[in-house]
Amino acid sequence: MTEDTHPSTHPPLPPTTEDDRISWLRLLRSRRVGVATFYRLLAEHSNVHSALQALPDVARAAGVASYTPFSVQQAAAEYAKGQAAGARLICITDPEYPAQLKTIPDPPPLLWVMGQIDVLRRPMIALVGARNASSLGTRMAKALARDLADAGYVVVSGLARGIDTAAHLASLETGTIAVMGGGVDVIYPAENTKLGEDILANGLRLTEQPMGLTPQARHFPRRNRLISGLAQAVIVVEAAAKSGSLITARDALDQGRDVLAVPGHPMDARASGCNMLIRDGAHLIRNAGDVIDVLPDQIAPQAEMPLAPVADAAPQEASRPPQRRSLAETATLHSQILDRLGPSPLAEDQLIRDLEQPAHHISPVLLDLELEGRIKRDTGGLLRRALPRRAS
Repeated sequence: MTEDTHPSTHPPLPPTTEDDRISWLRLLRSRRVGVATFYRLLAEHSNVHSALQALPDVARAAGVASYTPFSVQQAAAEYAKGQAAGARLICITDPEYPAQLKTIPDPPPLLWVMGQIDVLRRPMIALVGARNASSLGTRMAKALARDLADAGYVVVSGLARGIDTAAHLASLETGTIAVMGGGVDVIYPAENTKLGEDILANGLRLTEQPMGLTPQARHFPRRNRLISGLAQAVIVVEAAAKSGSLITARDALDQGRDVLAVPGHPMDARASGCNMLIRDGAHLIRNAGDVIDVLPDQIAPQAEMPLAPVADAAPQEASRPPQRRSLAETATLHSQILDRLGPSPLAEDQLIRDLEQPAHHISPVLLDLELEGRIKRDTGGLLRRALPRRAS
């Protein structure tokens, strides 16, 4: 059976009973049945039960012998597992299914969701970016997410490290949507377990993948198309020239969504993808006000947006003797500092706040890195990562 690129334009009959929903699961989870084939089978047969009965003959005509659809027992087990976890199965024919997602070429017939389903009725903006985000990138993502949330948008992201994490954290109180690469009950990476749980209070976790599925690399491109599909626009904050964030941006363009990008230093590899997007026509944005200007008719801000600069932090702690650290702990701290820094200068006190460690722990390590030539200190207490020397 070959996979079509677009689903049928004929809407499938909605499942009216639990048995119907399990049958939808059976058809979608059957071997070699993708999203487009699912819709085609439903369009060609009177109902899902007829489509399941016809599936072995369809497979045989396509040269697949000894074909057996996904069993009732397997589908019922997934359904029961979802209910036990507090998840809900939404079909594309359900009123709760997000309207924006229906407009993409291959909308998933079924979604597993956990949390507050009402957030799917609100306008959404996707915010994605680098996993190894710099301190400046993280702060930018938090500011954008916070201000867009205050303006009435739901922030959508992928629960990954770096920019995704910052976006979810900044919009927790108003509701954020995490689109999962695996099962809705499998939080990845594990370090975001608490964040994933906190999202459920006001937001939502969502996936098209089966319950209990541990995500693998091949699952994330499919996940990315849902991030962009849910949203009215996609913002990219820090992205390498070849990255999952640029895949999301390409999906957004294919789906007719606006793509917006935060510019970065031309010598910072983490900004190369964003700079390329802007070069190719993406909207350059500096704050949430720029985002809303791109979408003037999508939503009226519900509250005046605080676009003031991030407030200064409290005074640093008084100097104390540095505590002894193991070599492994020191290496980890070196890595964390270097990951936060890029060619653009960053204030030392801001770096310390971002690392969430006392100043007397960080300052000696900064001195070590400076003496090693791995970071540079500019006037005014600004730090930046040293560029590697070119071979002569």
